[in-house]
Amino acid sequence: MTKDLPETMRGVVLTGHGGFDKLEYRTDLPVPRPGPGQILIRVAASSVNNTDVNTRIGWYSKSVRGDTGTGGASGFTDNVDTDGGWAGVPLHFPRIQGADCCGRIVAVGDGVDAARIGERVLVRTMQTTGAGGKDYGSWTYGSECDGGFAEYAIADAPEAEPVRSSDWTDLELATIPCAYTTAEGMLQRIGLGAQKVLITGAAGGVGSAAIQLAKRRGATVTAMTSPEKAEAIRALGADATLGRDDVIPGQEFDAVVDLVAGPRWPDLLDSIRPGGRYVTSGAIAGPIVELDVRTLYLRDLTLFGSTYQPRNILPDIIGYIERGEIKPAVAATYPLERLVDAQKAFLEKRFVGKIAIDVAADG
Repeated sequence: MTKDLPETMRGVVLTGHGGFDKLEYRTDLPVPRPGPGQILIRVAASSVNNTDVNTRIGWYSKSVRGDTGTGGASGFTDNVDTDGGWAGVPLHFPRIQGADCCGRIVAVGDGVDAARIGERVLVRTMQTTGAGGKDYGSWTYGSECDGGFAEYAIADAPEAEPVRSSDWTDLELATIPCAYTTAEGMLQRIGLGAQKVLITGAAGGVGSAAIQLAKRRGATVTAMTSPEKAEAIRALGADATLGRDDVIPGQEFDAVVDLVAGPRWPDLLDSIRPGGRYVTSGAIAGPIVELDVRTLYLRDLTLFGSTYQPRNILPDIIGYIERGEIKPAVAATYPLERLVDAQKAFLEKRFVGKIAIDVAADG
């Protein structure tokens, strides 16, 4: 099953928490071999996500209290090694990151049907196979295990979903696993329907995905973004936009989908109608916020965190793709060897949608 594979491959390895210097482009990485129950994917494309940056800089550590941009270039290196991963435990280095992976299966391990060879697949970002059966346990691709920033990647067979649509390119599909499933998981968690919703961080990958996914549910979407991005955000389907410093109307929304948190968090809570819901899966403006508990209980609000994803989420997204219910939002494409440049562009936040990484392009 693996005799025709090369011995080495190109890839980017993370050597530790810190700045861009911790990302090393290599051409001599060993090509992994699938073990029992695993598949080997020839990676076509990946993309850049907040989690890739946050993992590199150690932002998940409880010692970090600032926004993600503060340490985006240099990292948060003090006291982050003991709890810098998603699960609050140390990460093992070197690590091939890449929370997104689109490619084709080229080899399978024992116990996996060889008929899967040749399948075009997307790999789940938030996985359950490696989480040991714990309730709400998550095993993050490109964090707890190697991911898509290399020419070949291993995945547990149940975590790779086939994609039969020919309308989307590999680069477009590679923007899906992390951002779109995060957004879909949030909307399913709060049971969003044809209601009024406020989405923060709307220009980013998860925010732009949430706009489309909310609209396909019949929601009326108000998106928070910078004024220069408002037109592009409306083109994705937003009914209205608010600037990041604009007054947020009080008790206006049935739900808030938040990826930002930070100093304006109390205003977000004030914008929710009695009986409404708030859900978060990010805090790029800062994780430490002020809560007036009276707002919470006097208005019968419900607060949701959203990381764990039930297994239906990625197949649901693939179904939307194959039925033409959502569209890709690729802002730029970089070759794998320019991953550092891609992360720098990502941190500048001048784009709408996702930055794709062309892994298949020759180095």
